[in-house]
Amino acid sequence: MDNPTYIALSRMDAQQRAMSVLANNLANTSTVGFKAGHLQFADYLAQVKGESGASGTDTEAYVQDRATYSDFTQGALQQTGNALDIAITGEGFFSVMTRDGVRLTRNGRFQRLSDGQVTDAAGNALLDRTGQPVTLRPEDRTISLASDGTLSTENGVAAEIGLVRVQNNYDLHAEGNELFRATTPTTQMDTKELRQGMLEGSNVNSMTEMTNLVQLQRDFQITANLIESEATRRQNAVDKITQTQS
Repeated sequence: MDNPTYIALSRMDAQQRAMSVLANNLANTSTVGFKAGHLQFADYLAQVKGESGASGTDTEAYVQDRATYSDFTQGALQQTGNALDIAITGEGFFSVMTRDGVRLTRNGRFQRLSDGQVTDAAGNALLDRTGQPVTLRPEDRTISLASDGTLSTENGVAAEIGLVRVQNNYDLHAEGNELFRATTPTTQMDTKELRQGMLEGSNVNSMTEMTNLVQLQRDFQITANLIESEATRRQNAVDKITQTQS
C-alpha cells in the first residue's frame, strides 16, 4: 500500500465521521433546543523524501478530523401553551443540576414533580439565578412567567429563573443531544428574553443536511472506488512482473 492510498483512506475516515454527524443532525430535527453539529477538518502535512532523496523536501496532505462543534444559531419558536414550556429568545442557556454537576441547555421543556421541584424530562433540576433548584409550593396552581425570568403564581413570586452566558459558545462540550458542559466560567445575564408556553425547536435544516449526506455518500464511494482501482493496478503490475520472471 503506497502513500496515495493512505491519503485516500484518511479522507474516507473523515467522510465516515462527517456522515455520522450529519445522521445525528437528521435524527434530531424534532429535538427541542437541539443544535446542529459540524466537523472541522484540516490538512495534516507529512514530510517525505523528494525526488533527490533528501528527507523532508516534500510534503503530503492527509485529511484530519480536528473537532466537532455546535451551531448555536436560534431555532424556530414553537407555540405549545404549556405553562412550564419556556423558550429563550437570543443568547443564553438554562442551568440544570445533573448527577455530574451543573450543565447548560436550550431545551426549555420543564415539568413539575410531586415535590414541587421544576425539572427537565430527565429529572435534572432547573436552577434559579442564585444556583438553587426552582421549586413551586403545593398550593401554587396558576403559573406565569415574565420575560425577565420571574416565575410567579397566585401566591406571589416563586423564583427567578437563571439564564447564563459563556464567553465563547464554542468552548462548550456537548453531552448527548441537549446538554452542554461549560469549560470556562459562566455569568448570569441581567437582561433576558424568555417566552412562556413556547419552545425553541431544533436548528437543523433537514433539506440541507440530507443534501450534504447524499453528497458525502457519493464522495465516499468515489474514494472507495479509487482505492480499489489502485489496488487492482498494483496487483496487475505484480502479476506481470511475476510472469516475466518465470
